[in-house]
Amino acid sequence: MSLNNPAALEFLQVRRSRPAKTLIAPAPSRVELLPLLTAAARSPDHGKLEPWRFIVLEKGAMARLSELTQDCGDALGRSPDDITKARSQFDLGQLAVAVIEVQKPSDKIPAIEQTYSAGAVCLALLNAALAAGWGANWLSGWQTHDQGFCRKAFDLKDNERVAGLIHIATESNTPPERPRPDVTTLTEWVSE
Repeated sequence: MSLNNPAALEFLQVRRSRPAKTLIAPAPSRVELLPLLTAAARSPDHGKLEPWRFIVLEKGAMARLSELTQDCGDALGRSPDDITKARSQFDLGQLAVAVIEVQKPSDKIPAIEQTYSAGAVCLALLNAALAAGWGANWLSGWQTHDQGFCRKAFDLKDNERVAGLIHIATESNTPPERPRPDVTTLTEWVSE
């Protein structure tokens, strides 16, 4: 089987996340989401530790997470604008997949490589959703870095944290292209 896939390379060169605030119903069904999760789970995973897991946040969970964000923001003394912005991904969200990094003890695989694997899963899920024709965006936010919020929202353990919230639903409009990095200024070639 040839691994040459020009269409996939072309997709990756022009892929564009869709702003979460522009995603509308419908969101993928469970049946439609499973192939995307399967694709994401094929991410690099040194030592086959599977240092991540998925929590699918369906529409019914969004109101609870929005209220929890409000409560957490108030308790932390966040500004009303910070709280409103953080709540908006849940107030407007149709479906999101929380990619949870799960640090696992290993003599061979450093913690940082487990973190990289969880990040790779986030990007793979984002790209799988876009390739399948959905609008998708990778978000986090101050609340997803707060241990108290994460325990209440997702029942995370001490060895777990949110790597990202991948919002997936129907694209309501195509965003304009944005400036991209000049790869030639970011690349160094070493031949000796």
